[in-house]
Amino acid sequence: MPENRELGLRERKKLDTRMALSDAALSLAFERGLDNVTREDIAARAGVSVRTFNNYFSGKHDAIVYRQSVRIRRSLSIFRERPADEPLWSALTAAMLGPLEDDHSFGFAPPSAEQLAEIRKLFNAAELRFAITKELYDEWLALIAERTGTDPLRDIYPRLVTGALTAILDAVTVAYAHADPPVHITTLLRRAIDEVAAGLPEPPR
Repeated sequence: MPENRELGLRERKKLDTRMALSDAALSLAFERGLDNVTREDIAARAGVSVRTFNNYFSGKHDAIVYRQSVRIRRSLSIFRERPADEPLWSALTAAMLGPLEDDHSFGFAPPSAEQLAEIRKLFNAAELRFAITKELYDEWLALIAERTGTDPLRDIYPRLVTGALTAILDAVTVAYAHADPPVHITTLLRRAIDEVAAGLPEPPR
């Protein structure tokens, strides 16, 4: 038992270090611009060695993407915990918004113009565009199929919903980065999910 507890504490410390490095990478990108941030800067901000940084991440882009992958995994956990009789899109809304609303470091005010400029640079970096890996996509697909009683291979519905989630995240990220005036990302995310759930009615001309 003590050995298991020690292993648990060790894994918790590793996760904390990984998140601290990711937080440091993002905050430095906002302060200095992504092009002016090095792995040495990130390690120093997180209070660890460059060697430790290299043990966790291949580079600054990888460090920043980690935050988004953590949020997506948290969304998966929330989705699993939603009541079985809850409507699908209501459960998906709670799952997608939960990690952003719980992340107090994310902030609740819209980004400044300077932050938006850096967000656009981050979004244009190819390494940051695809935080939803195939592994995460497959997890969403399996959960949605299980919840709706469908087959992820024979039925098109769970794959359509999973594809819609991917499209929602991409569309929201673009709109968030170019919003004028700035708007909080949760506002856009809720609006996007509502429009997809409603069947994407054509907007008034």
